[in-house]
Amino acid sequence: MTTIEPDDQEEKPLDPAMESVRRKMVRLQIVSGAIMFVSLMAVFGAVVYKTMHADAKEAAATVSASGVPSDAPLSATVSLPLGFKVQSTSFSAGQILFYGETAEGKNKALVFDLRTGRTVADVTVAGN
Repeated sequence: MTTIEPDDQEEKPLDPAMESVRRKMVRLQIVSGAIMFVSLMAVFGAVVYKTMHADAKEAAATVSASGVPSDAPLSATVSLPLGFKVQSTSFSAGQILFYGETAEGKNKALVFDLRTGRTVADVTVAGN
């Protein structure tokens, strides 16, 4: 049988150049591990932040393209001129068009914006 001599089992001290390289490698390994740990914690922090603040973004996302919140009805009052007779209405991009005739018999188009809550256009339509 082969016997292993105790001299081969023991580690012999490294020469000074190799000991310096070993210390540098250990230092590099510790620094790399610390950087990886900090990076991992930053990613976890970003995930937690994103999930905690997702409610605010979801509330903003529930507003449709017209600016009307989908979770609650919008309440607004439109002040049309006295004697204005509405002939037709149209809705597009958060604005309502009221087309009709004034008390004086002139054709008018009034545009009401739901986001601002006010009349944004008062157009008199002249006929030939």
